[in-house]
Amino acid sequence: MPRALALVAALVAALVAALVAAPASADPLPATPFTLSVGGYGELGAALHDHGADRSRPAGAQRDLRLELDATRFVVALQARAPSGWELEAELEIEHGGTGAARELDYDEFGEYETEVEQGGEVILEELYLEKTWAGRYQLKLGRFYVGLGHLASRFRPTDYLAATRSEVETTLLPGQWDELGASFTAFLGRTRVTAQLINGLDSTGFSAAAWIGTGHQGAFETIRATDLAGVVRVDVAATAGVEVGAAGYLGGASRNRPQADLVEDCADGDPDLVAACGYVSAPVAIGEVHGHYHRPPLRGSALIVGGYLGSSAAITERNRRLSNEAGAPRSPVASAAYGVSVEAGVDVAPWLGVCPRYAVEPFVRLERYDTMFRTAAGVFDNPRYLRTVVTGGAGLTIGGYLTFKLDVAHRRYGAAALRPETTVDAVAGFVY
Repeated sequence: MPRALALVAALVAALVAALVAAPASADPLPATPFTLSVGGYGELGAALHDHGADRSRPAGAQRDLRLELDATRFVVALQARAPSGWELEAELEIEHGGTGAARELDYDEFGEYETEVEQGGEVILEELYLEKTWAGRYQLKLGRFYVGLGHLASRFRPTDYLAATRSEVETTLLPGQWDELGASFTAFLGRTRVTAQLINGLDSTGFSAAAWIGTGHQGAFETIRATDLAGVVRVDVAATAGVEVGAAGYLGGASRNRPQADLVEDCADGDPDLVAACGYVSAPVAIGEVHGHYHRPPLRGSALIVGGYLGSSAAITERNRRLSNEAGAPRSPVASAAYGVSVEAGVDVAPWLGVCPRYAVEPFVRLERYDTMFRTAAGVFDNPRYLRTVVTGGAGLTIGGYLTFKLDVAHRRYGAAALRPETTVDAVAGFVY
């Protein structure tokens, strides 16, 4: 056998021997004492609207009849626990079926490569944090977690609320199911639970007339700015079995987390080597809310009152108008104050209908009123289309606390009689696993 061929044969034999001798060492996953559990929830929805999607017309949305189908959300939650007491929790949410893009070579365009959006929707890492509990009553979280405002901080599964959709007050006035990066400390003191959070602040380029600060949640860029921080304090009291009341407050800045340092004080003699030679415009965001939840069968319900203040709203409005279209920001006027009220209540009539005890049949009513331009600065038009009153009525069937089907009708009116009212029929199938 030639010498070179013999050398190749020897190398192949050695490689095969190494692969056969040590298959376990090829596993890239480390061996740790963490134990892992998986859970989550999801929703599939359909909506029938009697109006068009364009609400910016002088008389409001035109009359139309359109049906929408939606894989609303699918959430996978992972929880890993170590013997040391540390826990790791992550939550990945796929909204509206996810998102995707692909490149293709288009010969009709002279062989140009094109990138196309293949699938609408969002894939969001909503939670990723390490958690440690001491003495059974003190809990620390580090990472990305839900901000302690409103009901969606803890009651976000489809079986947690009565209507087919989440409260408009929470999903419009605030950044929906709001999550941020930072540190959170909770003390469980008998019937009282106190939570304090230090998190990154909002980006005021996203503030808008339709959603106030609700569209200021960072996430469009790869990194999260935390030059302006925010603090949250929340208190929940379990007054008695099935009855919980509480309040929460948020205070943070919104001028230094913008993509560009354009919300700065103008001055003629500033140092050109400094980004903000005369300082940033102060733009504090202050939000307060009170909430309550009641669940003593056959009755169930919840209530939320939220109000907020934004400093320097006129300066933010003026700076946002100058933003490039490429920024993807709303560029609409921003209010100095906003408010919202949401109340829903239902009763389980299954026992009176003789239905299986594991089933709950709950007719309900939800009332909501919110104004994202409640107070405006001088020169900013208080558009009545942003005062909305929504009455929702319907019923839900819940099986074993893990499967629910809901059907309701929502009627929405605006702050001026000239704006056409709207009606939507929503149907949802939800599950918790």
